[in-house]
Amino acid sequence: MKSIKGIILAGGYGSRLYPLTLGVSKQLLPVYDKPMIYYPLSTLMQAGIIDILIISTKNDISKFEKLLGNGTNLGIKLSYAIQENPNGIAEALIIASDFILHENICLILGDNIFHGDNFIHNLEKAKVNLSQGYSTIFGIDVENPNDFGVIELNSKNKIKKIIEKPKTDFGSLIVTGLYYFTNDAIKIAKNLKPSLRGELEITDINNSFLNQDKLKLIRLNSEIVWTDTGTYNSLISASQYFKDYEIKYSKKIACIEEIAYRRGYIDEFRLKEIAQSMINSDYGKYLNNLAINED
Repeated sequence: MKSIKGIILAGGYGSRLYPLTLGVSKQLLPVYDKPMIYYPLSTLMQAGIIDILIISTKNDISKFEKLLGNGTNLGIKLSYAIQENPNGIAEALIIASDFILHENICLILGDNIFHGDNFIHNLEKAKVNLSQGYSTIFGIDVENPNDFGVIELNSKNKIKKIIEKPKTDFGSLIVTGLYYFTNDAIKIAKNLKPSLRGELEITDINNSFLNQDKLKLIRLNSEIVWTDTGTYNSLISASQYFKDYEIKYSKKIACIEEIAYRRGYIDEFRLKEIAQSMINSDYGKYLNNLAINED
């Protein structure tokens, strides 16, 4: 079975968050006590994907490299690429084509956050779909569906079509910013024409797979928390949610060092080293206590 290459698209101007993002990438803003990009990165790591390309703007790419390095500290491999202009999500597949080569793909947007006890089980189902030649999208019901790609279902609850930011109501089920694609997605992306918005639309790739009967939908239930942290309110709400959760359960979410340790990407010695490098922060103290309790 082909391996899966991970892509995090952390580009764009973040204009919905101006002036916060005039001097820094949206995906470097804090969501509670960690940079936003830790959340999509943790999703890939928990899915067992450890060869990951981060795509960002020319101005911001060096900041991500400074934050995360080449991934050695986490026992994974991180690479970087530049998206010159925000020409659409689908362009990420073209930019990443030399990185992906002949492998399958998991693409996640850098401002998409998922959390829930059964979420990893859903990722495993998507992995099985890939092994059978199917791409997968993850749908969830939201109150503002027309801001996203909306999934219209047929009478058998199968995908009928996906409409990008429709003007009329087609329902509340939308496509989240997480996609498991077979390698064919690269060829599809390279043959796309820009939409009326001037972008290469990820919806067109999804509909292409749908037309080939090669697209599966995993519908996330109400126990899964999802947010697109691209607005002031969603950024604050996400921070409050994770603050409350971590205080209540004394456990950090999207703690990439802990995930690396739990999954065997790094050993206890490396975990202690990382903890000591951040020991003045509560985050560093959490890692240190984790390492001590493992003794």
